[in-house]
Amino acid sequence: MIELDGSMGEGGGQVLRSSLALSMLTGKALRLRRVRAGRPKPGLRPQHLVALRAAASVCFGAVEGDRVGSSEVAFYPGAITAGDYDFDIGTAGSSTLVFQTVLPALALTPAPSTLRLTGGTHNPMAPTYDFLERVYLPVLARMGLRCELTFERHGFYPAGGGRWGATVHGVSALRPISITTRGALRDKRIVARVAGVGREVASRELSALRAAMGWGPEVSGLAEKLDAREGPGNVVFVELACEHATELFAGLGERGVTAETVARRVADEARAWLEAEVPVGEHLCDQLMLPMALAGGGEFLTTAPSLHSTTHAEVIREFLGTEVRFEAVGEGRWRVTLRGDVVTAPTRGVP
Repeated sequence: MIELDGSMGEGGGQVLRSSLALSMLTGKALRLRRVRAGRPKPGLRPQHLVALRAAASVCFGAVEGDRVGSSEVAFYPGAITAGDYDFDIGTAGSSTLVFQTVLPALALTPAPSTLRLTGGTHNPMAPTYDFLERVYLPVLARMGLRCELTFERHGFYPAGGGRWGATVHGVSALRPISITTRGALRDKRIVARVAGVGREVASRELSALRAAMGWGPEVSGLAEKLDAREGPGNVVFVELACEHATELFAGLGERGVTAETVARRVADEARAWLEAEVPVGEHLCDQLMLPMALAGGGEFLTTAPSLHSTTHAEVIREFLGTEVRFEAVGEGRWRVTLRGDVVTAPTRGVP
């Protein structure tokens, strides 16, 4: 059994999610104490509880401590099984994070699976649906994974209710890749969406983004008004497509925060990535390490790794023994290298 302290590093929910994914794939049981000890509301929240139960459902696993607020959980994995799954968070909690919890296991099960997810699609501190579709999954496709998404409706905090689906075509193993150059910037796009909020908010965000990025009307921009029943909510993002890499930077509207402030925050992230001249942004860095570890290795250039990323590396080392190296290679540029054994799905759990 692998025993971990949930307060390690950044002390958030990723320790739980990545541990569950790795427990399923290695067959090693998990006990996690002090769950999310680094958060203002520690313990399991609804989205983490759904992630725990989702992991159990795809591998016929057994769990202990599966209740909201629990500070200690145990997970005993069984055989990973492809199938049709429906996961409903019941709140505006991030459905994309639940998806990323079970995706590695289903990806390495050589049979297709379908998932239907209900909850938040655009949340703070979580990848947006757009990021999954436009950035994360295209990189995994280069590693051999085919995954198709279908979108039904947005889910913003606090109402939630977003709905989307995925079809995962499993493979026997992922292949390692190297992402060390992004090439020329080929396209840039800005999008602002509002639901239950005036369209002028989206228009103001587009104007502020153009000004902050130094772009004129030649840059494609879309101000989209969604059905009011999908809100209230607001998301704005910049998508930058280069020859060998694409990144997307998103901001969510907040009560008491102006549209211009939301847009400028997004512009700050986008400019920092452009100036660093790296192919992988901060958040993609964090999310690429696990699939690369499963592939037996890989490398990429990124900005300075966050505490989130270094914590993730520690979890990967605990389960797989993978060597994860962070090396500064220039002003604001880091090389992340992973070396280990290729991982395939086990046929049964190991106590």
